[in-house]
Amino acid sequence: MYLILRKFLESKMEIDSQTLDAVCSYFKPFKAKRNEILLNYNQVSRHYYFINKGSIRLFTNTQEGHEISRYFAFEGNFVTALPSFIDQQPAEEFMQAIESSELLRISREDFYHLVDTMPGFTKIYTEILELGFIVAQKRIYGFQGSDAMQKVRWIIQNQPKILVRVSNKLAASYLGISPSTLSRIKAKL
Repeated sequence: MYLILRKFLESKMEIDSQTLDAVCSYFKPFKAKRNEILLNYNQVSRHYYFINKGSIRLFTNTQEGHEISRYFAFEGNFVTALPSFIDQQPAEEFMQAIESSELLRISREDFYHLVDTMPGFTKIYTEILELGFIVAQKRIYGFQGSDAMQKVRWIIQNQPKILVRVSNKLAASYLGISPSTLSRIKAKL
């Protein structure tokens, strides 16, 4: 269960086996069913998840009740509702397993204990934050003034797993287009 996390940590930290075991001991196995909500809107995020198998999305609802997917995470990645996790205020989004998922989760207290006591883990946290920022910025830049075809081409180039692993409905909500438009464009490519 810890193999993928161990490989991830080893690739990011100069760490001996005993310390690696200690870090991994803070993460607890957690299985999520397909479509299970891991965090509700207005709930405070108290866990960070590492995905061993499966996928997670962060999404919100419009006033009209339409879902808008904000972020997708797949194997080998960390995911949480970060603003809520950091400031301990109610989340303004939902977190959902979109496939049956095998996760490792760490409590907020344990996560920040590792950040405070292990410089290598602090580096990982910094990389997580930077990567999240970069992905968000690239998405904004890639979508500004883009038509549906350009958005789909951008996603193929920058985040191809989304079109392969998630439904057209969810991918379309991420792209800001209708599922039928996404289907037509995919058929042309």
